[in-house]
Amino acid sequence: MITNVSLLGVWVTDIDAAKDFYVNTLGFQDNTDVTMGDFRWCTVNHPNQPDLQLNLMVPGPPLDAEDAEYVRRSLAKGSMSGGGLRVDDCRKTYEELRAKGVGFVQEPSDRPYGVEAVMRDNSGNWWVLVEPQPYTQSDLEGQTF
Repeated sequence: MITNVSLLGVWVTDIDAAKDFYVNTLGFQDNTDVTMGDFRWCTVNHPNQPDLQLNLMVPGPPLDAEDAEYVRRSLAKGSMSGGGLRVDDCRKTYEELRAKGVGFVQEPSDRPYGVEAVMRDNSGNWWVLVEPQPYTQSDLEGQTF
């Protein structure tokens, strides 16, 4: 039986720079950082969620050269998604991260489901910061996002 999600791969352009960003800018924790031959396994996790690790990976094997180049181009364009990060105060978190130099593509905005902002990590992945609030399907009807 599957009990939970424990690992999520995040493509990055430089593992050391990404690790620094996630740990020192976003407040994640160092988890694992080992090298096995030419392969580096580097994970970080949020301190409140140690059972979910982000595996920071540079485009390469097991991808073939064409696919690795596609991922690098997508990161450079900023079209790779990292996911969603729950926050307790989106506007405050936005200001704190902007002060640390984090780039945002969307300032905090009120939505039927809460307040959200969209940031980019230092590899180009976008992450949605969401301060959730209760909503129903009818709250979403007629909305454009």
